[in-house]
Amino acid sequence: MERVGYLSLVLMSAVSRKNTILGIDIGGSGIKGCPVDLKTGEFAEERLRIPTPQPATPMAVVETISQIIDHFKWKGPVGCGFPGVIHRNTVFTSANLDDSFVGFDLGNGISKITGQPVGVINDADAAGLAEMRFGAGHDFDGLALLVTVGTGLGTALLYKGELIPNMETGHLLMKHKHKLVDAESLAADSARRAQDMSWETWAKHFSKYLNYVHALVRPEMFIIGGGIAKKADKFMKLIKCDCEVRVATLENKAGIIGAAVAGAEMPQATSRKARKKAD
Repeated sequence: MERVGYLSLVLMSAVSRKNTILGIDIGGSGIKGCPVDLKTGEFAEERLRIPTPQPATPMAVVETISQIIDHFKWKGPVGCGFPGVIHRNTVFTSANLDDSFVGFDLGNGISKITGQPVGVINDADAAGLAEMRFGAGHDFDGLALLVTVGTGLGTALLYKGELIPNMETGHLLMKHKHKLVDAESLAADSARRAQDMSWETWAKHFSKYLNYVHALVRPEMFIIGGGIAKKADKFMKLIKCDCEVRVATLENKAGIIGAAVAGAEMPQATSRKARKKAD
């Protein structure tokens, strides 16, 4: 009986892991990872966070990601969210990490070291996927735009739950005091803190930013995520926008969850070739 019980536990564990993908969220201060249950959007194990190496060069970051993969004894697809424009697993912009990332095939780099297939996605796009599948937008099938508000402004555009990648509207130029300035310098949470803005003043700038983006893209709904979402009671009643505005619900889990979704769904042909070489 004990043997049967043990085998049942092993089989249950195998089935459970079959439905999970390892998601990794690469940030300027920390690299976080966890297996995610793609049926529920829940973390399947306890999250691991390792400080981002300094300088954050491609190989130093890849080595840190390899440590996370080893920690979970992970075998199978991996999804990574990266703070920059991503095309076919290759980094095209790197504002918060080392400039040497530009032109680097991150998916291939991770696969060569770990032997696992890897899909790479913009970090805001990852958060958008997560919120539309499991969070604030799970019941919405129109055109939605997620705005992550923290050190900067990240945006993700989704139509009927499908991602339109690399919608980088956080650096739009806005008119302020008779000159054009980067939207982040007015509407990011870091700008609010650095300039000691009241919530009323910041909300005025942020509302102007939302309406500017709305005029360009015409989403039917905004979802406000990032670190500032925890303070929704301070600003939501102050936001004035031409469409529905919701608060993200997944908080700092969104990046990992969305990266896992991307890891399961993105084409990974290049990474599979790298895995064969590693084998």
